[in-house]
Amino acid sequence: MTDTTPRRALVVGVTGIVGQNLAALLADRGWEVFGLSRSGGAPDPRVRPVRADLADPDGLREALAEVRPAFVAITAWTRMDTEADNIRVNAAAVRNVLGALADAGSVEHVALMTGLKHYLGPFEAYATGVMADTPFREEEPRLTTPNFYYAQEDELFAAAERGGFTWSVHRSHTVFGFATGNAMNMVLTIGAYAAICKELGRPFVFPGSATQWNSVTDVTDADLLSEQMLWASEHGRNEAFNTANGDVFRWRWLWPQIAAFFDLPWEGFEGAPRTLVESMAGAEDVWRRIAERHGLVEPDLGRVASWWHTDGDLGRDIEVLTDMNKSRKAGFTASRDTRDSFFHYIARYREAKILP
Repeated sequence: MTDTTPRRALVVGVTGIVGQNLAALLADRGWEVFGLSRSGGAPDPRVRPVRADLADPDGLREALAEVRPAFVAITAWTRMDTEADNIRVNAAAVRNVLGALADAGSVEHVALMTGLKHYLGPFEAYATGVMADTPFREEEPRLTTPNFYYAQEDELFAAAERGGFTWSVHRSHTVFGFATGNAMNMVLTIGAYAAICKELGRPFVFPGSATQWNSVTDVTDADLLSEQMLWASEHGRNEAFNTANGDVFRWRWLWPQIAAFFDLPWEGFEGAPRTLVESMAGAEDVWRRIAERHGLVEPDLGRVASWWHTDGDLGRDIEVLTDMNKSRKAGFTASRDTRDSFFHYIARYREAKILP
């Protein structure tokens, strides 16, 4: 490459809620962007798609042989039935990607996205053991429970030592962003829920716990996370950072505003969680009817809403809040207004004809 050649970046998981936003940011800033996914899709036409399976080391070597990225972002993971399988599969994914890139020697920095299960524990033991007090801080020791985030970090650290590149780890909370077909998309899930409530004449019921209704919490904007990943490649090397918007809120404050936006009567927490998995059971035909009437691009509700994930986030019986001081002190001071972030992405989903 010459001095005038754009620097190359590889986004692993480019079709995901963070991968899509990060790839767009990199392209905006003049990078030559390659996007790796199992499907070989790339939602942004500026991104060069790479099709490969993270579980296939030989296939990855072949697919990535000519990419030679300087910056690598790993934003993908695969949910398995047990944490032992999560560790096996997701640690191997990090190992396989970085192993496939090792011979070229081009990698300068790798950013790994994880999350607050670093502090809360894995799905099998979620928020059940001894945890640090909130707000969670990066210097807290690892929990004793096996966790695939720890296994991914260890693979990253070992590869960085062998390859001589720097790394950063980004521990996000619930991500607000723009993507479809993603298993963890709260904004789109809530938007679809509101549309179905409207269609059926139902009130907009908060599905979560009393703790989440009443306690202070935060979330992560996908654009903000993307900015932090790119910033860390220059200014936050060999560090782990929490990633949250920088403001806090209570769902009892935001929920009525979402209901008003969709012109729906609402109900807050009353006695016990009223989960989306239960209340939205069998809603697939309702969504198809909505999609047909409004000319929406995705009639398959399973590719729009992730009831289980939003139930998990809103059903927690503990306060979940992150500390952002480490990132701020290091020089990353960007922030987002969570209310503005939510409605910004709702507007994008409407413009894209994904929500009515």
